Amino acid sequence: GDWDFWSDWKDRRLWVTVLPIMAITFPAAVQAVLWWRYRIAFGATLCVLGLIFGEWVNRYFNFWGWTYFPINFVFPSQLIPGAIVLDVVLLISGSMQLTAVVGGLGFGLLFYPSNWPMIAPLHLPVEYNGMMMTLADLSGYHYVRTGMPEYIRMVEKGTLRTFGKDVAP
Repeated sequence: GDWDFWSDWKDRRLWVTVLPIMAITFPAAVQAVLWWRYRIAFGATLCVLGLIFGEWVNRYFNFWGWTYFPINFVFPSQLIPGAIVLDVVLLISGSMQLTAVVGGLGFGLLFYPSNWPMIAPLHLPVEYNGMMMTLADLSGYHYVRTGMPEYIRMVEKGTLRTFGKDVAP
């Protein structure tokens, strides 16, 4: 969804919780079919590689080619380390139940650390017109998306977020 399109939304709470839950469905299904029929244990990695390739083609041609959004503003998430863990757990254990519990947990827990090298530079603080914001918020401020309501486009005055709905003072 939108949490994976825009880098100014990738530092929010919902990106790290919703996206791994939604992203594991296709790799788990492909892994289950390939394991059940052919005993091939790299179905999740194969599926994620195809998904990432399709995402890069989409981001390059649609977001950069037609609308000229910078690639570092619309890059897709890194899912390959989680898929490798999913496949390795299935390969070592041979159990689909253990893979669902341990591999699914590893897929979800590895999501944010594996994306951190790409997102870390976007968390640098900058001052712009007397307001402190991150580079991701600044890029979202300059590259306005037309379908966004004004309350989402608003740049927050602080970037220290809590797990509640409000920004920490």
